[in-house]
Amino acid sequence: MFPTPTLLLCTTLAVTAPALVPAPASAYVLPDAASLETGRGATLTGTVLDRTGQPVEGVLVSVADRSALTDARGEFRLYGLPAGEVTVTVTGLSIKPVTQTTTLQNSQAQTLQLTIEEAVRELAGVTVAAKATRYAPEVDGTTVTAGKKNEVVQLSKLDANLVVNSSRQVFAKVPGITVWESDGSGQQINVATRGLSPNRSWEFNTRQNGYDISSDPFGYPEAYYNPPLEAVERIQIIRGGGSLQYGPQFGGLLNYELKRGPRDKKVEFETSNSVGNNGLLSTYNSLGGTVGKVSYFGYYQQRVGGGWRDNSEFNIRNAHANVTLQATDKLRLGAEISHLYYVIQQPGGLTDAQFYQDNVRRSSRARNWFSTPWTIPAFTADYQFSDRTRLSLKTFGLLGERNSIGLASSVGVNQPDAVNPATGQPANRQIDRDRYRNLGAELRLLTDYGLLGQQHTLAAGLRGAGAYLTRRQLGKGDTGRNFNLDLQAPRFGRELDFRTRNYAAFVENIFRVGSRLTLTPGLRLEVIDNEGRGYLSLNADGSENRLTQDSRRRVLLYGAGAEYRLTDQTNLYANYSRAFRPVTFGDLTPPATSDVIDPNLRDATGYNAELGYRGTWADVLTFDVDAFWLHYNDRIGTLRRPVPGRAAGQTQQFRTNIGTSVHKGVEAYLELNLIHALTRNFQLPRLDVFVSSAVLDARYTQLRTTTLTAGNIQEGDLKDNRVEYTPKYTHRVGATFAYKTFSTTAQLTRVAQVFTDANNTVAPNAAATTGRVPGYSVTDVSATYRFAKRFTLRGGVNNVFDKNYFTRRSGGYPGPGLLPADGRTWFASVGLKL
Repeated sequence: MFPTPTLLLCTTLAVTAPALVPAPASAYVLPDAASLETGRGATLTGTVLDRTGQPVEGVLVSVADRSALTDARGEFRLYGLPAGEVTVTVTGLSIKPVTQTTTLQNSQAQTLQLTIEEAVRELAGVTVAAKATRYAPEVDGTTVTAGKKNEVVQLSKLDANLVVNSSRQVFAKVPGITVWESDGSGQQINVATRGLSPNRSWEFNTRQNGYDISSDPFGYPEAYYNPPLEAVERIQIIRGGGSLQYGPQFGGLLNYELKRGPRDKKVEFETSNSVGNNGLLSTYNSLGGTVGKVSYFGYYQQRVGGGWRDNSEFNIRNAHANVTLQATDKLRLGAEISHLYYVIQQPGGLTDAQFYQDNVRRSSRARNWFSTPWTIPAFTADYQFSDRTRLSLKTFGLLGERNSIGLASSVGVNQPDAVNPATGQPANRQIDRDRYRNLGAELRLLTDYGLLGQQHTLAAGLRGAGAYLTRRQLGKGDTGRNFNLDLQAPRFGRELDFRTRNYAAFVENIFRVGSRLTLTPGLRLEVIDNEGRGYLSLNADGSENRLTQDSRRRVLLYGAGAEYRLTDQTNLYANYSRAFRPVTFGDLTPPATSDVIDPNLRDATGYNAELGYRGTWADVLTFDVDAFWLHYNDRIGTLRRPVPGRAAGQTQQFRTNIGTSVHKGVEAYLELNLIHALTRNFQLPRLDVFVSSAVLDARYTQLRTTTLTAGNIQEGDLKDNRVEYTPKYTHRVGATFAYKTFSTTAQLTRVAQVFTDANNTVAPNAAATTGRVPGYSVTDVSATYRFAKRFTLRGGVNNVFDKNYFTRRSGGYPGPGLLPADGRTWFASVGLKL
């Protein structure tokens, strides 16, 4: 019997109740004199603001030998401080140092609000350029990041092409990010790490403002929706250790946090309008502010273009609105809604001969289209019980669709799409439609409590979610060229209904041992219920080939992290955490009615482990170097086997768990402020040079195979073969020059060759669906200039040297064939903020 949400709630409350009940300080202090003499156990929290009341990120708050950087909200937390009178110091580049005295008590939290003043007026010609990428503090909002590999990307600090969501620029300083580049519109962000598949970022738990945005994290985790990066404040990435707080996938968490309305203005308007080659036009407009206790923000973004390749037009519209009410000193309520609608033409794939000997921009598909209307409502409530305890509730939904019309993926790339290859007449296109209806809620608690003379932090949460997918495929479309979803037959060739229910509970605790060491164990229980009903195909007489699939299971995840502060600005971290990837609806749906799904099909399971060293040095060097090990069990595949109970020689395709892979490697990020390091004169311009690199070895330790030869099944094992799409190395190097209000960034990306199938096939087949993908190099340059306090000019060139390369081959949709990346493209934007 599965635990009910009520049982999960009671269990979590039983764990967290002691932390919620105020207790005398003496209850948490060792009675012996030695422990009292240590004086550790006080906590200092607070916010750093500028003179206008805006939060200040990235300044250093120090007390004695402990320090912390403020986050994007201007908030900081310092644990394990000595009791008594202490001096709090705030320092940072181009600000006047601030000091304040306060009195701390053991096992109690003290809150401060500190205001800083920029020192720009005193330093003529000073250049202020904050780091675009950093790691999060021990606690980031209600998320525990202590002991975990993580990055926070601040998009406002980047020189990058945000107009078309240029992933290789945005994630350039996140080592090990693999990017598939086959969508020139920029709508699909295909990224992954550590040798996992980048397909629509489905190995990440993809979120916006902390709630789900993918189709169904447990049944169909593809992220068709991604917010426009012009509207994103920061991107939060937690590697494998994120599975304990966010569940699947192996990749961890990828969370887009949108901009909010300013606190110090009633009305602020921002607009950015862009042009580019291939007919690119884009407009982004936002309005936000704070009136009394109400803060609001909204944006509208639209971009259209012809695409770099033939037959790749796109029209994309995004809109969002949010309102936050500070109902009381302790309670904050919020509501928001995001909407996306786009229609994109898909040019299909090329053969290798076409790519190397023909016009790489050509397309043999003029009638393939894709559309995804997507609406995500959310409601939030945050309650601050005290300085040390807060509760956050997010409820969210999804009303979405995935619609396509075009030639069936079985039609080869060499066959023209304007005619039926058999009759020479215009061919009917195929219509596939998915409809998603999701609803969920997550409750998260974060509290600090005293124990044995130290302050510790507990994070706990509950989740309940349901997802419903209606899938209609193999529909008969028209013979035209435009986007049209009108069915030309009474029924679809396949109709399936899938349902997912998910309940989860998690708990993680930061135990602080002394002033330098933290230990963070955690547990997560997932309860998953999948059902599938419908028919796979229709027979000639109209009868249905029915499908009935059910999968019910519980998954217990566990792990632990550790972090040791070697100096005020550097620390060692280590993490081990279990992870899993649920059986998807695609795994439960056989491609043909003769195929059989293993009734005991299991979720893929395994673990992530990492050990790293990160920090800063002398305000000029930032670094993060780690080694990792990812173990991926129970990979799903298809084997041929004899039909049980039938005569010898009769076989069938059997989908089951067939293998295991191990991914290991090293990731490194280093960024040096070169001019300031050499001169120690911070009034001079900045020249930041960076290296973001990953070396990876991902291989199968077992991968069962079968082949049918002369009526006999031959078994094999692809042990030691490299996992598909896992480059041996991914290197990105670059430099940013910043002087006053001007900055420019140049970067070089170098990626090794990859195999596209588990057989590690080198020579491409005729359809270009298998074969090696060669390594490639690509260079990008972008620049930003701000003037007259309100105006911003941006521009850039992607793929400066117009290299021809591709990052993937497609066996079917949206190919088939190899899918070229864009050649040289440029953009220019002008922005205004009032």
